[in-house]
Amino acid sequence: MKKLTIAILTIAATLAGNNLFAQGKYGADSAECIKNLSFYQEYFKQKNYEEAMPSWRNAYRLCPPTASQNLYINGATLMRQMISKTREAKYRSELVDSLLTLYDIRAQHYPNNAVSALNNKGQDLFNYVKNDPKKLYDGFESIIAANQAKVRPTLLLFDLQAAIELFQAGQMDAEAVINAYQRNSDLLESISPANDADKEQLANVKNDMGSVFAASKVASCETLVELYTPRLAADPDNLTLAQSIVKTMSITEGCDNNDLFLQAVTTMNKLDPSPSSAYYLSRLHGARGNYSEAVSYLESALAGLEPGDTKRGDWTYELATLCFKAGQNGRAFEYANKVADENEAMAGKAYFLIGNIWGATRCGGDEISRRAPYWVACDYMNKAKAADPSLTEEANRYIGQYSVYFPETAEAFMYDVTRGQSYTVVCGGMRATTTVRTR
Repeated sequence: MKKLTIAILTIAATLAGNNLFAQGKYGADSAECIKNLSFYQEYFKQKNYEEAMPSWRNAYRLCPPTASQNLYINGATLMRQMISKTREAKYRSELVDSLLTLYDIRAQHYPNNAVSALNNKGQDLFNYVKNDPKKLYDGFESIIAANQAKVRPTLLLFDLQAAIELFQAGQMDAEAVINAYQRNSDLLESISPANDADKEQLANVKNDMGSVFAASKVASCETLVELYTPRLAADPDNLTLAQSIVKTMSITEGCDNNDLFLQAVTTMNKLDPSPSSAYYLSRLHGARGNYSEAVSYLESALAGLEPGDTKRGDWTYELATLCFKAGQNGRAFEYANKVADENEAMAGKAYFLIGNIWGATRCGGDEISRRAPYWVACDYMNKAKAADPSLTEEANRYIGQYSVYFPETAEAFMYDVTRGQSYTVVCGGMRATTTVRTR
């Protein structure tokens, strides 16, 4: 102990001697300030926090904030140690308030480190403030306002959780919670992770943010429509607003099939066009039975894909299906053939669709011309099950249905065609060579 005391006094004397010209930094009683800084630091280095505490308290009382940033960094460690050992509620609450104050002082007087100080304050708010959502919410809000895109991602989640608790207690309305969710989600999108660990944490927080908001049931679809409809009407070219509407309504059950949602996605695609937004619009219009619009948007989406994009096969098949539903059999046939030619794994599905396209095609002309598409339909059903055996049962069912419409042998003879004869069908913008079959 004697050696330690001598070492502390030596350090204190050295600090005092080196800083006589700058006593203002250490306050009116600079010698005592420097001495107590030295005393607590020696104990602190040895992790003897109980012995460090009295000198730290003196230093905190005597030294101006500019004396040492470590006074507040180390002080936070000492406070956390005391909080962990304190069971008396009132005293523990006072210690927590003192801890939070240390962060505020550090942020105020050391602005270069303010972001770190406030982020750490937010974490300790979450760690130590219990059963007081108002205090939590107010604390997180002030940190978010100060740090913006530099805020620690988890604090945005904690802030939303506090807002939801206030809503559930009747102390906050739904609109305020929705606004907090929107802002926090937007901030998460603006955060740039520094490394893989940060990237993973950010992804987890984004996922949790949506899950927490959706589970809270704060916003019904009716509430969102009522809230956002006038906003989008007043500012129809606000991309950020449109994106927020889409994101919020997407995680609200049953809220992606209304006019507002469609309008918001349309705005996104207009102001920031992309294959994904055009594809989404195609799906939305298709679900509403607006097949012509769905076809148009999906063609736009496909045109925007990079060469070799793995989505091209699936999207082209969907486009063929939409054209078929829109009554555009010739275009459906064209796109389905493209899938079959370019994507071996999807050839069975494409042939199956082509078979149904031919089966639904109504041709003019004589009786044989009107029945000939059913031969082609069965040809493609056979090709479908050969390319994809999982389609065998369904393909056979359609073959049975289409075969009913084959002409009778005598009827075919009247038109000078016989079983096994080659026959070319040209109809509805499509062409195929098939084999005559009769009943």
